[in-house]
Amino acid sequence: MRFWKMHGLGNDFILIDNRDGAIREAGMADLARKLCERRLSIGADGILLIGDSNVADLQMRIFNADGSEAEMCGNGIRCLAKYCYENAIVKKTEFTVDTLAGRRQVWLILKDNVVEAVRVDMGTVEWECSKIPMQCEGTAINSDLHAEGKNYKVTCLSMGNPHCVIFVENVDEFPVEHLGPIIENHEAFPHKTNVEFVQIIKRDTIKVRVWERGCGETLACGTGACASTVAAHKLGYTSPKVNVHLLGGVLEVGVANHVYMTGPAVKVFEGTL
Repeated sequence: MRFWKMHGLGNDFILIDNRDGAIREAGMADLARKLCERRLSIGADGILLIGDSNVADLQMRIFNADGSEAEMCGNGIRCLAKYCYENAIVKKTEFTVDTLAGRRQVWLILKDNVVEAVRVDMGTVEWECSKIPMQCEGTAINSDLHAEGKNYKVTCLSMGNPHCVIFVENVDEFPVEHLGPIIENHEAFPHKTNVEFVQIIKRDTIKVRVWERGCGETLACGTGACASTVAAHKLGYTSPKVNVHLLGGVLEVGVANHVYMTGPAVKVFEGTL
């Protein structure tokens, strides 16, 4: 079985073409746990499985390092787009990908016929608590969330997967490793949640650290960058288009009727299982 190891700003994945169905549904979660284990295996934040689709050019399945399946992954879909183009699975520079969060459109940015970056239509935002899902009424925009005897102001939304955004004064010094898993597993989120800790730098720049559901802190998170941008704009902190500085690099995110994200995708190596 051939694979590519790839990353988007350090958020790394193992990509496998599963259009032949060689990896059965029942074995996907276990395979992710085995392959993503660092030091003892390939090591990654998750695996991406490419499949056929009746509603898009192809399908993307995402399994986190702990075996849980994610609805959507911004960094992952950029990697998948590069993989599919450079392996001639698709032969066009604009195509659609079927995910558990719905169909997403991608545009490839090429240099010498090599994909350097990908622009992704990340879809629309869902604010209703029941759609995130979150145990609350209406919406949770700059709302109170109690954890470990403290109160935190949170803005929660869905980018096809759940996000809880917390604005902080200094993201570098904030105890992300401590609070991240507490919020991820908070009773308010029946399917757990991704957690973004966001520092406003200026109107067109934010700095973000992400605690990803099922992974822990990652160097970057595409849907997390989008959620952070949308929340910051909603609260009036930023303009509609911002540069999102993550531990692994910078993503460009714009908010209009849909949310658009642009960033790199990198092949690290390929191998055989």
